[in-house]
Amino acid sequence: MSVAVTVIGGYLGAGKTTLVNHLLRAADGLRLAVLVNDFGALPIDRDLIVGSDGDTLEISGGCICCSYGSDLMEALLELPRRRPGIDRVLIETSGVALPGMVASAVGLLQDYALDGTVVLADAETVRRQAADAYIGDTITRQLAAADLVILNRCDLVSDAVRDETVQWVEAEAPNGRVVPAERCAVPAELVLGLRSGGDRASNTLRTPGGVAASVLYEAVDLRPDGAVDVERLARALTASGSGVLRAKGFLRDKEGRLVILQVVGRRFEISYAPADATPGALVVIGLRGQLDCAGVGRAAYLSS
Repeated sequence: MSVAVTVIGGYLGAGKTTLVNHLLRAADGLRLAVLVNDFGALPIDRDLIVGSDGDTLEISGGCICCSYGSDLMEALLELPRRRPGIDRVLIETSGVALPGMVASAVGLLQDYALDGTVVLADAETVRRQAADAYIGDTITRQLAAADLVILNRCDLVSDAVRDETVQWVEAEAPNGRVVPAERCAVPAELVLGLRSGGDRASNTLRTPGGVAASVLYEAVDLRPDGAVDVERLARALTASGSGVLRAKGFLRDKEGRLVILQVVGRRFEISYAPADATPGALVVIGLRGQLDCAGVGRAAYLSS
């Protein structure tokens, strides 16, 4: 089975490394490999590091962080040999890189599967940066590639400016969903993926730092009765107005096959499930008050 890859992009200072550090703390048994352009000033929090070996940092919980410089493809090809058993890969791009191009490169590798492109944006500066004659094109191209945009540092702007910026980002990221955040405190499930067994209900959602997120986010467990028109359900979950940020689960399709449905932003993927998998709940996450819980439940019912 392919290793899931999440690309984390965004301009300089938007909060990419803060998000990665939070996710490492919230790995919850997942063995993560974090690939970064360059270690620079040691992007991984020191209290997470248990050792180092050349261009590799050993992280607590069985995770690692590797520097790939300019040769990402070689690093990904070498990864299974250097560290077998990795569950997921996070790629932190440089602040001036285009995450869409990185995601396309990942798609060329047989042993990996793109799980989503997450772009960080600074609520205080992103519109000004996008209007800049020198860096504006980079900013808008980064946003355009996003499945999820984490609009970070919303605590530094007024509610009115935050809402205006969310609307602006939604126009710049037509294929993504926008998640307002402070200090990258979003549920780890939005980036790391959802447990397919549905064992994380709305009252167990956690931000990466362990703070309860139920005030901001909610989750719905969908348990379709029998076979499902999986593509129809996926289109409903990614439709405008659904409010769905992330969804994942094992479902039985109309042909009787067990498949995995994954939704990230407005993109979905349906793939065959492992032979030992069993059907369970489809877990759906959205912002509280914006997730159309009734519509999501109705979509699951109509797809059965």
